[in-house]
Amino acid sequence: MAEAERIIGTPDTPDDGGEETAAPGVSGAEQQRTEDERRPGRGRRIAVLFAVAAFAYALDLVSKTIVVAKLEHHAPIEVIGDWLEFHAIRNPGAAFGFGGAFTIIFTVIAAAVIVVIFRLARKLYSFPWAVALGLLLGGALGNLTDRIFRSPGIFEGQVVDFIAPKGFAVFNLADSAIVCGGILIVLLSFRGLDPDGTVHKD
Repeated sequence: MAEAERIIGTPDTPDDGGEETAAPGVSGAEQQRTEDERRPGRGRRIAVLFAVAAFAYALDLVSKTIVVAKLEHHAPIEVIGDWLEFHAIRNPGAAFGFGGAFTIIFTVIAAAVIVVIFRLARKLYSFPWAVALGLLLGGALGNLTDRIFRSPGIFEGQVVDFIAPKGFAVFNLADSAIVCGGILIVLLSFRGLDPDGTVHKD
């Protein structure tokens, strides 16, 4: 998980009992005052993260509940001719139907992503990063819920997919949230914006 945090640009959490080393030329007292001043901002960003995650998760959960009740075992519904249909399927693989033979592995990966996001929240001072991580968290929770509670069994459940563009894999709103969050993270990384709110140039 430390490696995952390093890749997306968040400073590692110190291992020396929770005390951070002061930056060169900055006293411990000054660093503590800076941290105290920024803490309210972090609280707001964390609130945004969980609000976005809750919205994405709820939207995914409600949509899947409706699809299972009204669309599963029925003919696809045309939304935009044959270019876009609602077609309910059960997907044992990852997003967009890939890797159907590795259901348990994808379940573990989704759980690991959620843990990493919770760890990153401790260093979160950036609003765009809060939105991006919220989308990732909500999407991961949505599909993980299917993995745990749907048939054929715990941690092997098949994900409900229903959005079927012509010539493309069938997916769901959780997949969409994950992709949007990932794209936003890539854009923020290119701009040099880190989750802690600092901007760097390579």
